Amino acid sequence: MLVAVASFSVMDSLLKLLSEHYPALQVACIRGAAALPFVLAPIVVRGRLARLKPVNVRLHLLRGVLSVGLLVSFVLAVRETSLASTYAIFMCAPLLVAALSAPLLGEKVAGAQWGAIGVGLAGVLLMLKPTGGDWAIGGALWAVVAVATYTLSVVTLRMLARTDTNESMVFWFTAMLALGAGVLAIPGWRDLQSIHLPLMAGVGLSGALGQYFITVAFRSAPAATVTPFEYTALVWGVMLDVAIWSVWPSTVTLVGGGIVIGAGLYLIERERRTSTATAVPGA
Repeated sequence: MLVAVASFSVMDSLLKLLSEHYPALQVACIRGAAALPFVLAPIVVRGRLARLKPVNVRLHLLRGVLSVGLLVSFVLAVRETSLASTYAIFMCAPLLVAALSAPLLGEKVAGAQWGAIGVGLAGVLLMLKPTGGDWAIGGALWAVVAVATYTLSVVTLRMLARTDTNESMVFWFTAMLALGAGVLAIPGWRDLQSIHLPLMAGVGLSGALGQYFITVAFRSAPAATVTPFEYTALVWGVMLDVAIWSVWPSTVTLVGGGIVIGAGLYLIERERRTSTATAVPGA
């Protein structure tokens, strides 16, 4: 999981660099197109092309729309502010997934969980407050849009998992991102510069590595064990911001991010204890 988070952080930094030269929609298209060969190659090698057939077409299309909204808003967020600030907002995604699991998936959310969700969202509101540091309110709002679309995408993914294969979900998400963002990007399309080809290849490779290692992580250990390591993204965000752009995180970002992470870790630990109590008779 640590390797997966590091890979995705590198990919995000490359997207931020590309956003300085191309429109957000075009960067989103590049993200999908660069990842497609790495997604498709293992499927072809293993002879699993038949597993690409979609079952729930409507949910696939919805995820395709969400994928474009997610990537475009994320690119706009990191273009206007730092990686660390955007990641700090994104840390509330597990809280929103838990909140939406009640009305959309029919899952039970206890009062203590709602309390943790409320505390985490308070941390997000703290970060949304404009300050004199490097935090741009426009970037913050785009980050909120990104995390909202990401949350909906995760919920639809959990619904799709009931009918479709992993290969189908990953491939069609990536393909529709490339196609949808590409079509929308046509009016403002800029010619690709050869000097940026290594960045584009890096986006595809780092994204593929992240996807592979996160799959291995969740297959190797329970979700409650693996998920907390996602929060190391904030550390990577700070290091990459300093190394590439010489930008340090503001106090508001660190405090708000800490509140969100604390609330998320509480939810994860509570889920772990609940699972253990259910699995062990008399616990």
